[in-house]
Amino acid sequence: MRCSARRAGRPPRRLARQLLGRNELRRAADRIETAIVVCLVAAFLTAVVAATCLAWHLYRSEHTAAAGLRPGVAVLSQPGPAATTAAAAVGARWRLPNGTERSGTLTTVTAPAVYHAPAGTPVQIWLDRSGEPAAPRPSPADMIFSALLAGITATAGAAVVLTLCYTFCRTILDRHRLAGWEAAWAAVGPRWTSHR
Repeated sequence: MRCSARRAGRPPRRLARQLLGRNELRRAADRIETAIVVCLVAAFLTAVVAATCLAWHLYRSEHTAAAGLRPGVAVLSQPGPAATTAAAAVGARWRLPNGTERSGTLTTVTAPAVYHAPAGTPVQIWLDRSGEPAAPRPSPADMIFSALLAGITATAGAAVVLTLCYTFCRTILDRHRLAGWEAAWAAVGPRWTSHR
């Protein structure tokens, strides 16, 4: 029991020793780079958690919105569009679950089956809580896919930004290291080459 507790405390001490420990071979730029890497890894892990929360929230909101939709049948008052245009609309009548009849406009988004449909054709629609036509309910697989896609995209975006951040910091630190090498070589080089 005591041995496992001792092992559990070692990685943080080892990390602190690497970051703050005295080692004459490690330059200040090396310590700064290690601290930057630790911060960027922590930022990436935070981004992964945030992306997971975003994906879960997106899934729950889509699920809640879909749960509020009720199926209905609309009867077209006029023929549906012949061409597959994105903004096509057609007049229709439908009944609410309480029996009240409503009329309005169905678009190709709220009722994809209106294409090439003659007047008087019954069309399956989805109604929101206020009784207005809404886009068809997504399948559970579609909701999961869109949530996963949002989470993966957010994580990938964070990874790209953090990688660019690391590359920028690394470039600055490498310039600093090379300037140190040049200064050291300028001091030692003439003495070393004169011994030949």
